[in-house]
Amino acid sequence: MDRKRKLETELFYIGLIFLAAGAGIWAVYHFALGDTVPRMPCFFDKVLGIYCPGCGGTRALTALVHGRLLEALWYHPLIPYLAVVGGGFMLTQGLERLGIRQVRGWRYHAWYLYAAIGLIVLNFIVKNVLRLFWGIMM
Repeated sequence: MDRKRKLETELFYIGLIFLAAGAGIWAVYHFALGDTVPRMPCFFDKVLGIYCPGCGGTRALTALVHGRLLEALWYHPLIPYLAVVGGGFMLTQGLERLGIRQVRGWRYHAWYLYAAIGLIVLNFIVKNVLRLFWGIMM
């Protein structure tokens, strides 16, 4: 197995672990804990008065799950991006590994990561410029 294919295999298994862990955490929170977990205030928001780089991620995920794509893009564009790129990678890699010959798994490219970092930085800058200069809150 070449290095690139080994990396894709590792990423696929890491993705499966994250999916399982995320489903488990969601189930425990949703069914067992509910509203009993206190929410900690955001340091960036409370102390610095700006949005943090991940601000809006949970709201974006909720909006995306409910089919509100534009709302999800507004809250945090990384979440729909990860749903498409990460979901596409996991789906095609999984189908290829199941032996479905018509599907070739997406290959890993470093620009996927660079695009994600760019989205985080761009989101951070735009949201804080809107907040600080025009008073537009998320």
